[in-house]
Amino acid sequence: MRFMHHTIKVVAAMSLAAAGFTASAQGAAQSGWDRVEHSKVLRVGVIADAVPYFHKDLATGKWDGFGPDFAQDLAKSLGVKVKYVETTWGNAVLDLQSNKIDIMFGMAPTPERAKAIDFTNTLFVNTYTTVCDKANAGKSWAELSNPKVKIGVDVGSTNDMAATKMAPKADIQRFDSQGAATLALQAGRVDCQVEVITLALPMLAKVPDAGTLTIPKPVFSNEVSIGLQKETDHRLLKAVNTWLAKAHQDGEVKRVILSNMQKLAGVKPSAFPADMDF
Repeated sequence: MRFMHHTIKVVAAMSLAAAGFTASAQGAAQSGWDRVEHSKVLRVGVIADAVPYFHKDLATGKWDGFGPDFAQDLAKSLGVKVKYVETTWGNAVLDLQSNKIDIMFGMAPTPERAKAIDFTNTLFVNTYTTVCDKANAGKSWAELSNPKVKIGVDVGSTNDMAATKMAPKADIQRFDSQGAATLALQAGRVDCQVEVITLALPMLAKVPDAGTLTIPKPVFSNEVSIGLQKETDHRLLKAVNTWLAKAHQDGEVKRVILSNMQKLAGVKPSAFPADMDF
């Protein structure tokens, strides 16, 4: 009798474990669309101190920036709520793959990343600029591609990629961060710094004497997109692209960028070149 009672308990435990495994497997196999639709929650990756893309008010816990504004508008169109999950630029791809987040705003769709996650259509286009001393201000990429010209970039970034591609003959100095490259420019250790315009303008708002901003010819830009989990069910991807098309049509993308640049980085819309488009 004791043996039978023990056997029943073991069988019951095994059944519960099997049921738990099945539920877990079903949860893992659940598509992004089904997960968001059933939970009514869109999990959005956010990054602390990544102005103007993301900014957290430490006093209130409120998130601002490109990403949170776009996330709220997208969630409203889907009829769901937003849940912010902190990540980093370096971990965002892994967090999408491991199902920690559903969506990540502000990602460059590189070929390597596209092997691991899905990307929407273009969110906006970020143009590369140079911030240079007086001797090199206003020069084209061809003129900057000279061994005598020292260009500072943050190592491994898209800024590094742009400088390497557009000014391959320049003396490219690679630093641990954008801030370190800016300090080198201020100290005269480099002649120019390459940055996308959404980062160059905030830098100049803080350090106006760092140099002169130029959009070298030919104009070189980088697409900024939205990352999602890679899956065969593309309903969530299609829904985000539908929202994105309307946001562009309504001028919402440009409004969000310009308003956050002014609010978070002190950059007025007039600071952007007249022919600048997003």
